[in-house]
Amino acid sequence: MFESAELGHKIDNATYDAEVPQLREALLEAQMDLAKLAKFPVIILVGGVDGAGRGETVNLLNEWMDPRFIQSHGMGEPSDEELDRPMMWRFWRELPPKGRIGVFLGSWYTWPILNRVSGKTKAADLDQSLDRAKRLEKMLVDEGALLLKFWLHLSKDKQEKRLKILEKDPKTRWRVTKRDWEHYKLYEKFHVVSESVMRHTSTAEAPWTIVEGFDARYRSLTVGKVILDAIRKRLEEAGKKTSEVSAPP
Repeated sequence: MFESAELGHKIDNATYDAEVPQLREALLEAQMDLAKLAKFPVIILVGGVDGAGRGETVNLLNEWMDPRFIQSHGMGEPSDEELDRPMMWRFWRELPPKGRIGVFLGSWYTWPILNRVSGKTKAADLDQSLDRAKRLEKMLVDEGALLLKFWLHLSKDKQEKRLKILEKDPKTRWRVTKRDWEHYKLYEKFHVVSESVMRHTSTAEAPWTIVEGFDARYRSLTVGKVILDAIRKRLEEAGKKTSEVSAPP
């Protein structure tokens, strides 16, 4: 399933510099149309391999879009308050209203995957978590939400190379932690569990988009274009429904 994200996709500087301004303008226009129509929210999940650019991607989306209509949430380790409540409560309370975009760095998949890889839970526990995730997503989509799920992938060799590159640069060294290298040692387990999660939770209404994360330019343009196309398509569908409702008999 991850093979398509291990092909070495690259985009050169010239192409990137030429495409980004147009993409940003189009995203802003779509975002304004989304806010004006206010018929549905956009929920974006950003997950993936350590070092694949998850944080960079979320930061870039905030840079490219109007901050008034987009909000990001870093879903780290659950707090004591969150652990005292149903698993989905911490996500539910951060969901965006109609006309807005909510970006989640980490999602309702993060901890089930981590717990399964570390051996804290059994396969049956993971299955239950995935069933809950699918029920939540179906409810959100049935209520009209546009749900976009991104998984940023790296091969094992590329993950090691990427972490070393980040570690070598004084400006990005802080982003590489001991935990990242511990996860790298468990790469094969993460690969098996993550692939199983992708297969079981990539549904017609909420499919996963797997993106190769090594080349930042390719990753950024790919994610931006997928978001733009999805919002445009949904806006067109919502606009048609609005026209049908308001049209005179």
